[in-house]
Amino acid sequence: MRSKLENGQLTIFLEGRIDTSNAPDTEKYIETEIAENGVSEGNVIFDANDLAYISSAGLRVLMKIRKKAGKVLDIVNVSRDVYDIFETTGFTDLLNVQKKMRELSVEGCEIIGKGGNGTVYRLDDDKIVKVYAGQGLEIVKREQEHAKIAFVNGIPSIIPYDVVKVGDDYGTVFEMVRSDTLGHVIAKEPERMMELVDEYVALAKTLHSTHIEKGKIPDIRTLFHDRADRLDRWCSAEEIGILHDIIDKMPEADTVLHNDLHPGNIMIQDGELVLIDLAEVTVGPKVFDLSSIFRDMISGVRTNPELSEMTMGMPVDMIEKVGQLFFMKYTGIEPDGLKDYFDKLGLVYGLNVVLLCGAGIGETEKYADGIMDRLLRGVLIPNRDAIPQVIAGLSA
Repeated sequence: MRSKLENGQLTIFLEGRIDTSNAPDTEKYIETEIAENGVSEGNVIFDANDLAYISSAGLRVLMKIRKKAGKVLDIVNVSRDVYDIFETTGFTDLLNVQKKMRELSVEGCEIIGKGGNGTVYRLDDDKIVKVYAGQGLEIVKREQEHAKIAFVNGIPSIIPYDVVKVGDDYGTVFEMVRSDTLGHVIAKEPERMMELVDEYVALAKTLHSTHIEKGKIPDIRTLFHDRADRLDRWCSAEEIGILHDIIDKMPEADTVLHNDLHPGNIMIQDGELVLIDLAEVTVGPKVFDLSSIFRDMISGVRTNPELSEMTMGMPVDMIEKVGQLFFMKYTGIEPDGLKDYFDKLGLVYGLNVVLLCGAGIGETEKYADGIMDRLLRGVLIPNRDAIPQVIAGLSA
């Protein structure tokens, strides 16, 4: 057996046969893994992808863990034969037993979008699949839940209808009849740029005026506090305290943030702009969506032009032009006033980058020491009192 710890969630992989001959050893292994990884029984998922058989002795082991957890536990990737055992014994009423996902291959498929959470492939004329590289099932479920919440609240979005395995990774399948990304369409039909940017702005304003019932999706301040606490490898307790103080002074908002609102995460389906990649949706001040667009389309686009072009489906010069147009149309600011606006937006972007180091994303962590020196100590701390005012002003 083996296990994997990710974001406080321990996955234990059940393998082979579990019966009277090895049930005690299986129980001992599970208890040891829970103790050594510092998690509770309630934070365990059992992956049964390689489980061929489980007897009543094995089922009793799972029931012991369930009783200690005091909650229903997830058992995923259960084969049809093993599922029949759970169902016949009534365990499907006691545990959250999920059948094994179907497996897909994306070999030879066109990449139509790439971002921090994964890569989007076109399977055929009707379907696309988003593959979450190296991430757990939790993020897939979160995207499904957020997509449903967004849809029922009037936000144009596509609900994933199937969860699949792509190699060792998870993926979600979307039915996207006659659709393409906003970035691809602008690149192929540049004469429509002004029209499509208008629709892009309208979609962003729809998000930023949609109110969500408290508790339905996370508040960005809660997310930021959690990330700040994880910066202790690079920051002193005093510096982390300053970040918490900045976050506490941020204005409260119950309107939707996508948090990665670039043209590669927007599809055009039957003439309508719709959102994908909703795993990181929160509520909060709209300026944080604007700062992510600033990052992707203005500030950082030339740092890694190949990645930018793949992510958004447009050449670098076009990305910058669309970005400039977006901000002029969204804010009503004339071109000569954008520099001052971008200077203020840069402070918010800096806060976002610093806190992103606490999100556990390896690429950001690699540069964390430099980010703390340049942004936290060089920019954020000297402007600690101004930043909450900037956030409030740009979100008004």
